[in-house]
Amino acid sequence: MRAGTAGRAERAAPPRPLRRLVMALRRRPPLRLCARLPDFFLLLLFRGCLIGAVNLKSSNRNPVVQEFESVELSCIITDSQTNDPRIEWKKIQGDQTAYVFFDNKIQGDLAGRAEVLGQTSLKIWNVTRKDSALYRCEVVARNDRKEIDEITIELIVQVKPVTPVCRVPKAVPVGKTATLHCQESEGFPRPYYSWYRNDMPLPTDSRVNPRFRNSSFLLNSETGTLVFSAVHKEDSGQYFCIASNDAGSARCEEQEMEVYDLNIAGIIGGVLVVLAVLALITLGICCAYRRGYFINNRQDGESYKTPGKSDGVNYIRTDEE
Repeated sequence: MRAGTAGRAERAAPPRPLRRLVMALRRRPPLRLCARLPDFFLLLLFRGCLIGAVNLKSSNRNPVVQEFESVELSCIITDSQTNDPRIEWKKIQGDQTAYVFFDNKIQGDLAGRAEVLGQTSLKIWNVTRKDSALYRCEVVARNDRKEIDEITIELIVQVKPVTPVCRVPKAVPVGKTATLHCQESEGFPRPYYSWYRNDMPLPTDSRVNPRFRNSSFLLNSETGTLVFSAVHKEDSGQYFCIASNDAGSARCEEQEMEVYDLNIAGIIGGVLVVLAVLALITLGICCAYRRGYFINNRQDGESYKTPGKSDGVNYIRTDEE
């Protein structure tokens, strides 16, 4: 019986911090009257002091939503003695702060697509990328011991990537370097990139996959560049890129890259043909010059110039002339 009584006494005893508070209150001279009260009333008195302050909480301090969807910014009053507190919402972007809910109505760019739910929470419809910001819920309770409380909620709006811009060289000689580019500027968070050749995904490094042992390329998934240090015939094919993030993905159209061999014999033969043609042209010009085709015809002796006629006078050539 004593053991059971002791166990019930332990379970009924208040927690150690509260027991210390009760003992301190009993020792203080102004609270000698409270010393005669049961511990239960002292605990109620202690809790009443805490309720005299407005307190806020949120079920989600970091909501993430995709563009054009709806989201609720949770702001809940947990403790307050004021029946009609004043509620305000503010939007903070960088060093700019603007009212969202003030004087019991929606303000600014959220007018017409937001409302206050359950006295304090804020719901936004058709969110856009411009709605990504810090939102501060402020409550003023005039009848509470602590009249003001606030919480800050960070809203992140994810944006699906648009079709990326891809640049693929059309023809590259064997052994030369080649760089393929893929860029997208609308997605948030920033997308990561992946390249495909003939519908087959490419690794970030050709050396880590035996299937691409005849290739020598590196893929930067953050910038979207695919760099071949020295292309091979096997690198020919149809290439396309996909930009992806948590909101979705988008791809560009396929583009063909051809890797061709350099025909050294053909190049040498072409150079010899050009040199032969130039030699023939030079020889023909020399022969024409020697035969006088480029010399002006002149009369033997002094050149004769017909004198001009005087006005109204007929000129008659003499026998000596």
